[in-house]
Amino acid sequence: MKQYLIITTAAIALLASASPAFADTAAPNDTTTAPGDTDGDTRQDDNIVVGALRTPVAIERVSATVTVLGEPAIVALQPIALTDALLRTPGVSMSRNGGYGTTTSLRIRGADAGETVMVIDGMRLSDPSATAGGYGFSNLLLDDVDRIEILRGPQSILWGSDATGGVVNVRTRRPTERLEGSFAVEAGTHDTVSARAGVGGTSDLIDWRLSASRFTTDGISARANGTEADGFQRSAASGTVTVRVVPGVSLDLRGYWADGKNDFDGTSGDTLAYGTTKEWSGYAGLNFALLDGKLVNRVAVLQNVTDRENFDPTRSIRAITFDAHGRLRRYEYQGTYTFSDAIQAVFGAEREEQRMTTASPTNSAAPYTLTPYSVDMDSLYAELRVSPVKGLTLDGGARYDHQSRFGGQTVWSAGAAYTPNEGATVLRASYDEGFKAPSLYQMYSAYGTADLAPQKAKGWEVGAEQNFGEALRLTATWFQRDTDNLIDFAYCPTSGTLPAACYIPGTTTTRFGYYANVKTAKASGLELAASAKLGVLFAEGNYSWTRAEDRTEGASTYGRQLQRVPRHMANAEAGIDLPQGLRASVAARYSGETFNAATGTAKLDDYWLIDFRAQVRIKENLMLQGRVENLTDKDYQTAAGYSALGRTVYVGVRSRF
Repeated sequence: MKQYLIITTAAIALLASASPAFADTAAPNDTTTAPGDTDGDTRQDDNIVVGALRTPVAIERVSATVTVLGEPAIVALQPIALTDALLRTPGVSMSRNGGYGTTTSLRIRGADAGETVMVIDGMRLSDPSATAGGYGFSNLLLDDVDRIEILRGPQSILWGSDATGGVVNVRTRRPTERLEGSFAVEAGTHDTVSARAGVGGTSDLIDWRLSASRFTTDGISARANGTEADGFQRSAASGTVTVRVVPGVSLDLRGYWADGKNDFDGTSGDTLAYGTTKEWSGYAGLNFALLDGKLVNRVAVLQNVTDRENFDPTRSIRAITFDAHGRLRRYEYQGTYTFSDAIQAVFGAEREEQRMTTASPTNSAAPYTLTPYSVDMDSLYAELRVSPVKGLTLDGGARYDHQSRFGGQTVWSAGAAYTPNEGATVLRASYDEGFKAPSLYQMYSAYGTADLAPQKAKGWEVGAEQNFGEALRLTATWFQRDTDNLIDFAYCPTSGTLPAACYIPGTTTTRFGYYANVKTAKASGLELAASAKLGVLFAEGNYSWTRAEDRTEGASTYGRQLQRVPRHMANAEAGIDLPQGLRASVAARYSGETFNAATGTAKLDDYWLIDFRAQVRIKENLMLQGRVENLTDKDYQTAAGYSALGRTVYVGVRSRF
């Protein structure tokens, strides 16, 4: 730790002599409200837009529940991982098998971990080789992110499969000066060091931004009964380039890369096992306008590749114990036609190609085979947004998908947003449908079933937001979601004649279970939030009540809360924000008790976590920040048998120049 504090001190001394450029201020008025949330500085511009709808839409015209965290809010939170920020928003819970880098599952409004779409700079991230085929958040840290949007509820109209819980849409920083840069360095408990930097610029011809980051920590024991620390190291980079070819025509190039290595334990305790996760995404898009700018078109191709491998150094012949490769390639066309200020249509066509190879090698010198599997999906979608009278916005849409395995699927949506006073009061209501296609692993692994049907979700919500300037903001949302054909693991009988499903397809080899459409679930809940500011004092908080239950007819678990979904969650923060550049606050987060598994009686206890955060502007372009997380050193678990971080302390500097 000593050497890292020396590095931090040296960085402060170096920057103290630098010429100031502009401030990297971080004084948001709110960070965790419900419908129509935004960061404080953006709201003051009366120009808040939501990008998760695949075209910019003013926040008061959005019928679904969305939270927007801008750069000031993110800086104030001082998160390491993206999930650290998401957990402060309504209806979001997380379970993690140890410290940073271990298996992480994110749930929005009680939806399963694979039912959230993750998007970075328009690139949809997912791992077709993962069990549920979604995105694993364990390898995603904050990096160069300066805007986070959480769109709740089934959102398959625009985002297709997997968006039954919601969408997390992330944007990295965009340049605003001809040449600019930024960096942040911090060090803390468990010999943790996090560093990131970026440089970019803008001109009449080109906008560009490149960034890189490095994170390393000795970590904690992943298993609660372990004694040795399980570390995590990760390197990452991202970049965006926009070239304005001619008026009305531009080319977008974007990329993201991350390479992580994490130690983990076995069920019996300490091991020397470790895993690696390498992922990269690339995007190339051409944007062009027609019909005097009324029709804006985007044609793009993107690819996301994830390679995961596990190793056991104690094995005498072959160290590798797991090998999986997933690739997602998408071809997209999207058109946005603006008939007038009151009428806008978004429509498009997509093709998605998923590929997976996976194997679990035995301790043998014989070569192992990575067997390839694939599935394709073609899609059409359209959504119309209309404002028939001032303050009222109506939207509706439909999507049709045809997958090469299960055939066609159609979903619908409709919604309304009304503000009688230009955003001071906003009323929202929406009905949305979603679906989740079975993953390649669920269809083709040793436990797979090729004829699985897609999961289907239908949800609705109503919400209200009331703003009294910067002094007070109140929001409330009620939601409900019904999900059928849920895919779950079905266990084979231990005696008697085995059904055909208990044999690996095409063989006479038995298996102890298989994936099947066996469950139905119903989720409903209330999300409340408030924020207030009085002079230099501020306070904010949110509370979520989520009843997410198994509704499978005849099941012994009928009416039982779904695993690892707290029924009660809350966040609160209060502090001082001085115009001289000092911000300090105390924050609390509560998570109610949960069932650890879908069956059984084992529960995870509820817990409160208390954090302290502070940041001070030393010079116009330099900020010193620090925080203490889990101040009371609370011992808790989000997955049975796995450790969670105790009290941790971090200190660092950040700058924009």
